[in-house]
Amino acid sequence: MKKFEFKVIGMATCLGIAGSVWSQPGEVGGLDSVIVTATPIIESNRVDHFSAMSTRVSDAQIKDLGALDLAAGLRMMPGVQISRYNEVGSYSGDQGGNVYIRGLGVSRPGSEIKTYVDGLPVYMGLWNHPLMDLLPLNGIATINVHKGPDIQSSGNNFASVNLETRRAKREGVVGEATLSLGSYATKTFQGNILGKLDALDFMLAAAHVDSNGARPNADGRLNNAIGRLGLKIDEHWSLGGGFLAVSNAVGDPGDNRFPVTRTGVGPYTFSNGIARNASSTQMLNVFARHQHGTWQGELKFYQNRGDNDLTDDPSWGTFNSHFVMSGWRWKEMFSPWVGGQVVAEIDRQTIRGDVSGPHVGAPVGTPFAFGLAGSAEIPEFRMLSSYLGFNQRFDLGEHWMIKPSIGARHYDSNHYESKTAPQAGVSVVAGNVTFYANYVEGLLYPGAETNALTRAVPMAFAANNGWDRLQPSRDKHREMGMKWDVSANTHLDLSIFQDEISKRYIWSGFNAGAFAPPASGVWSNSFADYSTRGAEVSVQHQFTQNWQFFGGLTHLNPDIDNLPYAPRTAISAGITGNLNGFKLAFDAHRQSEMYSLTQDRGTFSPNRVAGFSVANIRVARPLAALGKSGEVFVVVNNLFAADYEYNAGYPMPGRNFRVGLTAGF
Repeated sequence: MKKFEFKVIGMATCLGIAGSVWSQPGEVGGLDSVIVTATPIIESNRVDHFSAMSTRVSDAQIKDLGALDLAAGLRMMPGVQISRYNEVGSYSGDQGGNVYIRGLGVSRPGSEIKTYVDGLPVYMGLWNHPLMDLLPLNGIATINVHKGPDIQSSGNNFASVNLETRRAKREGVVGEATLSLGSYATKTFQGNILGKLDALDFMLAAAHVDSNGARPNADGRLNNAIGRLGLKIDEHWSLGGGFLAVSNAVGDPGDNRFPVTRTGVGPYTFSNGIARNASSTQMLNVFARHQHGTWQGELKFYQNRGDNDLTDDPSWGTFNSHFVMSGWRWKEMFSPWVGGQVVAEIDRQTIRGDVSGPHVGAPVGTPFAFGLAGSAEIPEFRMLSSYLGFNQRFDLGEHWMIKPSIGARHYDSNHYESKTAPQAGVSVVAGNVTFYANYVEGLLYPGAETNALTRAVPMAFAANNGWDRLQPSRDKHREMGMKWDVSANTHLDLSIFQDEISKRYIWSGFNAGAFAPPASGVWSNSFADYSTRGAEVSVQHQFTQNWQFFGGLTHLNPDIDNLPYAPRTAISAGITGNLNGFKLAFDAHRQSEMYSLTQDRGTFSPNRVAGFSVANIRVARPLAALGKSGEVFVVVNNLFAADYEYNAGYPMPGRNFRVGLTAGF
């Protein structure tokens, strides 16, 4: 690894911290005519009314990062790790393309992390885990990452990512289009239009990204469109609806430690460097919203259909999955007394689907039943969860405030035992410093993946394998931290946290289930309890209206020594600014060695990945002739040509670039 890469990050971090310490309020002035640049890496860390911290990335940070998909948009965020095979696109929902949060999200099938668009679930419902390519970036205003259970916003997860769509903020219609070309025959188009006309507001966005990739079969093609329409009925009520349509195709270039092959080994046709993945989703939703003073609420109905189809996959062969997710969410917030707030929510979700593959035709419990192709319907999984929470503000003086909170979410499942998860928190504001602490229990219910896996590999499970007798996994999450506005230009965030995972549900493993003795695999909650402790610190500093800095550090200390995607130390730094009419955005990331490959729900053999440093830069020249948001730009990824990989055997591309232009009105 080139030593100067780490030096670049270290120098940038030291420069930002030094500026934070020595700068004084009011140092910068007289520059009102200069456009203030966006904060690099993240927009902000936020503490809500229930003392839960989340991190927000806006479309400005996504643009400066030159991100073409969600994993790229989150790759620099403190506490977040990514995996991927290719520069563009995510191969399935496993290590080929995923996001992990503080060591969470590493188990398959199923996942502790769930993903949402405007609060509605968008993930692979049948296998109960995210598919990064089902989530668009174009048309998205902000990405909110909750780094622990956030039961007042969503349930049945240990961490979550919620994408919020763009909304028109003022009367009129605006739009823009972006075209770019780059290395590996990468081509992109992004277009969006949004507006507000009296009582009507709308948004429509579409994107196409196509790349051959740096290796054979490393290509990716992403197509997505998203839209929203809202109508204000009167001063209190509004109605609307939206849609999401996504279609993707991604290749698996293969583990470069092995030759490209179709050689048959074991129960599957082994393949390396030839596999393909196609994924898609189509979602429709309608909503009704009201606001009467401090009382506001929203009711949403949705249906989401999707597919995830594999061809010549090294583990699954040619295997297709189809899911249908539907439901509704009703949320109300009101203040019945001064300083108090009540939040109540009911969330109903139904998931069903089907699978087809090389062994699906055999009944579950049939020993040595390899090669009997077929299809199977997966039974319906229903979940009704309800939340009730309270918070109260007490003003203790001119600059002092304390806000305690308490809440709980109750779960009812048609297959599993009902459970309740509590939360409690407190925030104390003392002038320009906010201290917060919270305790919350997250529950993760087994989903359709438990039944689907028994149908995918029926020879590996006993007929009475216990998928319907499982208990939900539990995460006892504790976090305390501080937000300090050091000055008008400098903001410091610090948190320490612990996640205690118990009752993690697993299966006994393919080999044990299929061969010794035959067809004896079972599901259970027997995985040993473990915990992950850690700390995060970040600083944002505005040197001038022209230049801004962000630096962040995350330290993780899990009980499991080989927990995948949990490097002990990860550092991110970024600088944005204007120089002689050019807009510059530089970001860099350094992380220590880690294990790759997901820790599945049976046995696993992760591989060690060396630590690495990687840096990127985007340079843009605004052009008034192209409209208000018009510019030409160049993006250089892996600026110093580092050798690095997120997964063993899958090297990421060397230095590569993209040039383009944006025109708007």
